[in-house]
Amino acid sequence: MKIKFLVSICFLGWINQYSNGIPAASATALSLSTANNLNPAANSFVPSIFHFVSNVERVSSKQMTAGFSCYSDTINGNGYPKKLASEYEAPSSYPGLSLKWSDEFNGGKLNEKTWSYETGNSGWGNSELENYTNSPKNCFVTKDGYLVIEARKEKVGNNIYYTSARLQTKGKKEFKYGRMDIRAKLPKGQGLWPAIWMLGSNISTTSWPGCGEIDIMELLGDEPNKVYGTMHWGKPGGGSTHVGGTYTLPAGDFSQKFHVFSIQWDSTKIEWFVDGNKYFTGKKSDVNGNYPFDQPFFFLLNVAVGGNWPGNPDASTVFPQKMIVDYVRVFQ
Repeated sequence: MKIKFLVSICFLGWINQYSNGIPAASATALSLSTANNLNPAANSFVPSIFHFVSNVERVSSKQMTAGFSCYSDTINGNGYPKKLASEYEAPSSYPGLSLKWSDEFNGGKLNEKTWSYETGNSGWGNSELENYTNSPKNCFVTKDGYLVIEARKEKVGNNIYYTSARLQTKGKKEFKYGRMDIRAKLPKGQGLWPAIWMLGSNISTTSWPGCGEIDIMELLGDEPNKVYGTMHWGKPGGGSTHVGGTYTLPAGDFSQKFHVFSIQWDSTKIEWFVDGNKYFTGKKSDVNGNYPFDQPFFFLLNVAVGGNWPGNPDASTVFPQKMIVDYVRVFQ
């Protein structure tokens, strides 16, 4: 019988000859994975069946004594660390604001009192290739408190197609003004297009772009170190007018660590931030014609594949790709 399993183990200190020089004051998550070659009688670790989880990070002694946990995902066997010493964490409060609502994605399943799936393969107005589904292959919550949206490349016979997920809070959680913080780790690769964004709640009666659109974060997978923040408006059913800015990481890319993508929104402006660094301000005076950013908006989270802006995947694009969301928080 074919056996395949994954166990996540936390080690403190040196791990015999397999430690690879890991300092004693570190905790490292290792994956033990094998298929068909498991030796149940073995009482020592076999190097050939070890591999480090990607992007292993060192943690501080304070984190270890606080109980830095071992972890494994209950659906696909992949572990997601909750805290890493080198990653940015948003403040838990802001002067003059209170936490209005948050989803920390605890509980092991998506809260459908907050989130709804949007499904289909209509191209979504951008000639996108993905079919958005409500399958647990494309969207799930880990037991350690992460929302995962996974874009997959599927093959049926000789046909290739892509699946992903798109979530929204329309009619469930809608907000006018405030500070919005979303902590996430992003996918990368040609043709990938992850987005964290908002639409005006009147979209059912005032079609896009008249309802307004706030792109808290968009990324093109072939530029994985740069994100876009944008506000869109215009006549209902017509073309979009927009203003926006970009933020480029000084080193690395957004697939390697978690970052916090934020907006600060009031009656006269919207400000965009990455890890607390402001990089763009869109003002009411920038908007000609109807100003839609004075009404409630709802959240959307999705990973698109292909389309007019990112282009389509090519031979260099690795699947599956995940957007991993730690939390969504709203302060008002």
